[in-house]
Amino acid sequence: MKTNTILTGDRPTGKLHIGHYLGSLKNRVKLQNEGKYNMFIMIADMQALTDNARNPEKIRNSLIQVALDYLSVGIDPAKTNILVQSQIPALNELTMYYLDLVNVSRLERNPTVKSEIKQKGFGQSIPAGFLTYPVSQAADITAFKADTVPVGDDQEPMLEQTREIVRTFNNTYNAEVLVEPEGVFPPKGQGRLPGTDGNAKMSKSLGNGIYLSDPADVVTKKIMSMYTDPDHVHVEDPGKIEGNTVFTYLDAFAEDKAKVAELKEQYQAGGLGDVKVKRYLNDVMQGLLEPIRARRAEYEKDIPGVYQILKDGSDKANEIANQTLAEVRAAIGVDYFKDLK
Repeated sequence: MKTNTILTGDRPTGKLHIGHYLGSLKNRVKLQNEGKYNMFIMIADMQALTDNARNPEKIRNSLIQVALDYLSVGIDPAKTNILVQSQIPALNELTMYYLDLVNVSRLERNPTVKSEIKQKGFGQSIPAGFLTYPVSQAADITAFKADTVPVGDDQEPMLEQTREIVRTFNNTYNAEVLVEPEGVFPPKGQGRLPGTDGNAKMSKSLGNGIYLSDPADVVTKKIMSMYTDPDHVHVEDPGKIEGNTVFTYLDAFAEDKAKVAELKEQYQAGGLGDVKVKRYLNDVMQGLLEPIRARRAEYEKDIPGVYQILKDGSDKANEIANQTLAEVRAAIGVDYFKDLK
């Protein structure tokens, strides 16, 4: 029976928040514990440097925080390889080979890249590394022959670019070396979690996120100041649940769906205040985050041990990536010294 290989990961640009947990981390733990996959989770520090090259300390500091977040939610290094992108030299060489198979206009047409360039306000000063990072992602995926890549809907263009590179490489060099990946997408209707201020995006720069590492009192403060229905001024006023961030979070995290339905009915009819609903959400979130915080606290006692986990995972990843690189070199014909002793 064939074992599928998964590659996924995150850019280390800050601590991870509950949106990351809902959108990816929770599912990664589930996939890991099913025992059906070879799991690789990459901390993509080189990709993070494409738009943070002049602030490398941000990446260095964030790397250990992301690692702690992984371990605290239940990513198990005995079951999953946690690796650091910059520590896998083969990825750089693979990227160079793939760049020769992609033209600039194709990179500029990539919808995800176009959107991110606009969002980051690069104008005409687009870092070359940022424009070409889909090729680097293709190297990441193909180095481990990952055939399964859990991603958000907005990442489908990146996967398609990887598939194009795989097909072009295999056809150009008449060798079935690289594997085409398929995406695993969130369930329909499970979009991004909004920020606590009601903004469509939760982000560190907007200061509207609840982080996995936030202390209990900080979580409570953030929840009690969350955006609700601005027209729900008095308890007796009928309230709206559409666009009401508190109910969006309850739909996402509360296990007692009957209780949530009851609260919605009361809120819409009038007679239920925001404070009561927020207190219930706080109970739900504290129940979710407390064991995560506790695991994190244990790992924080041995930071060198966490770095060792990353090194061990990177060492294992290197063995696999180097094997793929050897096959790529052979297909191209640049393994000049293979027969020399």
